Amino acid sequence: MENYLFATIRQTRKNFIELIETSTIEELNEVPAGFNNNMIWNFGHIIVSQQLLCYKLAGLTPTIDPQYILSYQKGTKPEKFIEAEEINDLKKLMLSTIDDLAKDLRNNVFVTYHAFTTSYGVELNSTIEAIQFFPIHDAFHFGCASSIKKAINNK
Repeated sequence: MENYLFATIRQTRKNFIELIETSTIEELNEVPAGFNNNMIWNFGHIIVSQQLLCYKLAGLTPTIDPQYILSYQKGTKPEKFIEAEEINDLKKLMLSTIDDLAKDLRNNVFVTYHAFTTSYGVELNSTIEAIQFFPIHDAFHFGCASSIKKAINNK
């Protein structure tokens, strides 16, 4: 199951990278009418969510720059124009954090877990359950970003 699950997560994230790469930096930063965030916020948010749900709730330090957590965690919104350098960094993190997670899982890094109920109402009781939640969460935010792109292109 682990291989299939990680393959599914990676494919959604590759699709998201493609959406980012086929958008201008202005499009990535635009918050269209009727939306409260933009494409790049949704992109950064799934990276940060994975770090918080897997590492922080397991009592471990997230592996990404803490500034990204402050900018993209649940409850935040776009506060500034995201430049190309940060976008490129996020694109690298999109897959490298999943590769690192798979390696850490194989190495039994995750020992404890603080149970958490997501905004979907799904209770997560382990890092494995958090990983199983990602295809739903990532696909939701990819869908949001795709809708934002359509809204921008249709104005």
